[in-house]
Amino acid sequence: MKRLPAVANRFYPGTAEGLTLAVQGLLPAEHRVKQKAIAVVSPHAGYVYSGAVAAEVLDSVEVPETVVILGPNHHGQGRPVAMGQATWQMPTGDVEIDTEIALALHNTLSSIEFDESAHRYEHSLEVQVPFLQAMQKNLRIVPLVISHISDPLCVEIAEALAKVITAADKEVLIVASSDMTHYESRRSAGKKDHLALEQIEHLDASGLYRTVMDNRITMCGVIPVTIALLTAIQLGAKEARVLTYTDSGEISGDTDQVVGYAGIVIS
Repeated sequence: MKRLPAVANRFYPGTAEGLTLAVQGLLPAEHRVKQKAIAVVSPHAGYVYSGAVAAEVLDSVEVPETVVILGPNHHGQGRPVAMGQATWQMPTGDVEIDTEIALALHNTLSSIEFDESAHRYEHSLEVQVPFLQAMQKNLRIVPLVISHISDPLCVEIAEALAKVITAADKEVLIVASSDMTHYESRRSAGKKDHLALEQIEHLDASGLYRTVMDNRITMCGVIPVTIALLTAIQLGAKEARVLTYTDSGEISGDTDQVVGYAGIVIS
């Protein structure tokens, strides 16, 4: 069983050659010294809009063979916490699931359920994969699509992730997929987004959740980022650093209705 691409030829080129060229073209001309990271936050719009931000943040860290990808559920299908177990068929090659980590998560917390339906049309995880493939030829993933769940369940998932990653005794990177404010003016989006980014930089997961809710910030991946932050803290994170922030207006020229994009490293 394979999970087929949902947004090839829309969010990114659908051929191996075209996608490889697109990814290489988005990577920084001068590569950073790669640092060890526990987690990153990366955007998930079409590559023309947010690909450079995703490329920059993922190029800045060491990408191990196992990557847990957390993304929001944009389509409302499937279980609240849906983990894929099918091989991902991508234009740049198939990506296997790290079944050891996936099974351990499922066995640790029953709320983490195997469910392919949530992944069938979801783009938030998919757009991360070609960048990860470019940086790790032996890539295996643990894909989790997460709906708008309760704060206590976020904590339970983070505890399960931290427990499983610690027990696995191997390098694991967490990628939380999220765009920031949607369809507001650049001034409004920037103001709101920096309130949320400040909470992340303070390693304050509950503060992030509360800030997003209280200020009605349309950050679609607030739940995945909250879980990633909670997990990283349990795994010893001491710093969260915003590498870059921009918005869709930089490409479209429309600054009245932008979507914000941030690249963040948690280490």
